[in-house]
Amino acid sequence: MDSPSKWKATALLTWFLATELAYSLPHVGNEVEATLQNTATETARAFETQYPPSSSEDRLLIPESHPVYRVALELDGHSSQQPFPHFNVSQFVDGLEDLLGLGGKTTALAPTATVSTTGQPTTPGKPITQATTSAKQPESSVLIPTAGSVTDLPQDKPSTPVSQDPVQTLSSSPVASDRPKSMNGQDIFQPVATGPVPANIQSRHDHPVQNQHANTTDPIATNKFYAGLFLGSQTNATFSQPYSLAWSKGGGTLKSWGMAVSHIQPQMLAYGPQNGKIPGNPVQYYINPVGLQHVIFSAAELNESSIMNVEQPKAFSAQAVIKRSPGSAQQIMFPVVQGMGYVTAVYNDLQPLIESGIFFRKVVSAGSPRSGIFKYQVYLEDDTIWLLYATPADGKDPEFKLVSKTNLRGPLGFSGTVQIAKNPAGNSGEKFYDNSSGVYPVAGELSGSVTGDVGSYTFSWTKAGKDIKGTPLIMFALPHHVQSFNNATQGRVTDIHLRTTTKGNSTAVIGESWTMVQQNLPVDMGFAPWSTTNGSVHKLSTAAQHAILQAAPQELQQNISEQTDLNSMYYSGKALSKFATLVYTVNQLGNNVDLATDAFQKLKKSFAQFVQNKQQYPLAYDAVWKGVVSTAGYNGDLNQDFGNTAYNDHHFHYGYFVQAAAIIGSLDPSWLAANKEWVNMLVRDAGNSVANDPYFPFSRSFDWYNGHSWAKGLFESFDGKDQESTSEDTMFAYAIKMWGHTTGDASMEARGNMMLGILGRSLNNYFLMEDDNVNQPANFIANKVTGILFENKVDHTTYFGANLEFVQGIHMLPLMPHSPFTRRKEFVRQEWQAMFAENASTPASKVDGGWKGVLYANLALIDPKSSWDFFAQPDFNYTWIDGGASRTWYLAFAAGLGGAP
Repeated sequence: MDSPSKWKATALLTWFLATELAYSLPHVGNEVEATLQNTATETARAFETQYPPSSSEDRLLIPESHPVYRVALELDGHSSQQPFPHFNVSQFVDGLEDLLGLGGKTTALAPTATVSTTGQPTTPGKPITQATTSAKQPESSVLIPTAGSVTDLPQDKPSTPVSQDPVQTLSSSPVASDRPKSMNGQDIFQPVATGPVPANIQSRHDHPVQNQHANTTDPIATNKFYAGLFLGSQTNATFSQPYSLAWSKGGGTLKSWGMAVSHIQPQMLAYGPQNGKIPGNPVQYYINPVGLQHVIFSAAELNESSIMNVEQPKAFSAQAVIKRSPGSAQQIMFPVVQGMGYVTAVYNDLQPLIESGIFFRKVVSAGSPRSGIFKYQVYLEDDTIWLLYATPADGKDPEFKLVSKTNLRGPLGFSGTVQIAKNPAGNSGEKFYDNSSGVYPVAGELSGSVTGDVGSYTFSWTKAGKDIKGTPLIMFALPHHVQSFNNATQGRVTDIHLRTTTKGNSTAVIGESWTMVQQNLPVDMGFAPWSTTNGSVHKLSTAAQHAILQAAPQELQQNISEQTDLNSMYYSGKALSKFATLVYTVNQLGNNVDLATDAFQKLKKSFAQFVQNKQQYPLAYDAVWKGVVSTAGYNGDLNQDFGNTAYNDHHFHYGYFVQAAAIIGSLDPSWLAANKEWVNMLVRDAGNSVANDPYFPFSRSFDWYNGHSWAKGLFESFDGKDQESTSEDTMFAYAIKMWGHTTGDASMEARGNMMLGILGRSLNNYFLMEDDNVNQPANFIANKVTGILFENKVDHTTYFGANLEFVQGIHMLPLMPHSPFTRRKEFVRQEWQAMFAENASTPASKVDGGWKGVLYANLALIDPKSSWDFFAQPDFNYTWIDGGASRTWYLAFAAGLGGAP
């Protein structure tokens, strides 16, 4: 075996040995019960089961399948049926002892490739954004202070809690929230409120997950992409896209103490077994290897005394700071920003040590793209090409030297920046990277507005580095961004494409801002059934009204207090939402106010129990991370109520309360005075609109860069954040839209419309897969839904079981007016035919329990008549209705979509 091939083989073996994974640590998702059955007290024939099910808290805390990226299987005794391409292990072993020392350390060998000098610097091509070179300026890599908010807005005066008895009214006039308002340039990021939480919400400083590594007094966005930098061992990857970063912390084959950077090629993926029950035999999951160390930013001085902390955690960015030792001024600071074009390390008085667990094949000094910036072309043994740019504070050539296959060293006492970027685009890509070298983003800001049914939102980045006025940024956009770019932004798109871990290919874009335009926002969507063709349908046929009023009495007689006074915010919220929707349906769509009056008063009384904080597990204001959480997890079990105490699923849980409040307030506007502050508190916790709120972070759950929410909170995870239920994500956006409309908060309503618009695009790019999807692997698409989408893997399962109706159904419920907007007809048709039609593997007609009703309500999106016939059938079996829904609403839903006679 020749020497380069031997190095390549050894590098690949080292890569494999570095990627042994464990499954994600405990996370309880947004799951709904597998056998929910409706409850009532008045009619034994129809309602005999309890809500929620008694086993609801006994579900699996991790998905039923456990995808693990196994490596070097022949060596550890596993089957040779590897989930990755086969390699000849005997060839890997050849010469291994000569190349690798004990414990995986690489010996200091004389390298076969050395730094060479090409002489003349590479000449940058013509930049897309005209760059001008200014006169000599102080060349500082000091960060520019980040902005303190998404938008600088005046603070509202704190609101004062109002206590009063539920008002005994029920409006019979058309609901105000069903009448769309015309919006003209409405800012979508105005404050919801800025005062403290209501006085009856106790403040606690003893959160079970203490903050040990995030240095800030501001509220911390617990569900953001950089949480791996401050949680637990601090060694889990952070997925900035398209790059992944992880602190080595003395681990890996190189035992480095630096920050490892990786980028995964498609051929590196591991795939799960095929599912023969689904047409097309898709694989159950795919997973990216974790632990690869393509390039490591380290320093000769870093060792077991080194520490890492996170500074300035914001919505789109954070700064990871590795110090030589506690209190030392010698450090490397990494600005970690979503979509960053380079990974940048800002050194202060250290000797740079650039390492690679994949091994350097050669490193070529490539001159200076501009004065004071020194470029190197880095060739790794996996055949990838990276570009390294060094910008010393003193302007002197750092003369990096390749001293071994794993070690590229810089000068002693170096201060300045070192940047790395992977270049798949040859000379064209290299010119773009050259043109933007020396500058880097340190923070992102977001603005947006809605006019009519068209919305636009803009990402703007603060940058730092050398010649920042004349040097444009380069940032990576996801597919759903590129699809909605305005003309100006589209004109700055490059031909550089890098694969993301779970969202297809990213595209490099030049410039300090992007603007995305979202057409056809559902501004006319209210509480009534809604479709993309007919809008809101407020008036149903006589036959539909008759059927609704025949079904409603039994469901209105259920014990509302019993079904809502639970030990779970999730189940309680679902029940409150169910009864609010039921009352609305009878009152407004059935045109019978009197029938629902008694249930309406009971509903308001049950809601008041939460506003008064007298539920089984009251809420508390967590002063550590700054948010409102259930106290259920303070007893030592963070998995209680699906991890709500640790910030899991807040948008799922609180969205149901917000939607219920929107309906109640629309039917009885006088109810709002005593309840608005409490509901706004939930909105601020899960989906705050500003970054300068001292009590809550900006947009805890919804990730405006990724275009959807993340459900996982303060749980350490190898595979990053994740989300399961896209439909409950959509429910939160719909809920704040409707709460904003009910309360007259035009900014909140517009923000909800914009979030729905973005979700409609992103979900259909990444989660809800039609046959022509290009962002997920071709052998996975036939699953139709992702199941659980992590930042690092996608697994077609749920946290509570792998039945097909569970996996697909969790992306359906709750079936609400928003459902037709995000669940496109073509997608629903393909999914139904593949899985739930009579000739499919899991016919809906043979599914038991509440999931049957979910499937048939979803059928209304493409075949409302069949859906109507199912729910209108004589002697309907109420065990087919899950505890978060009602037959009455499903009848109205199907009728509104055209199913009733």
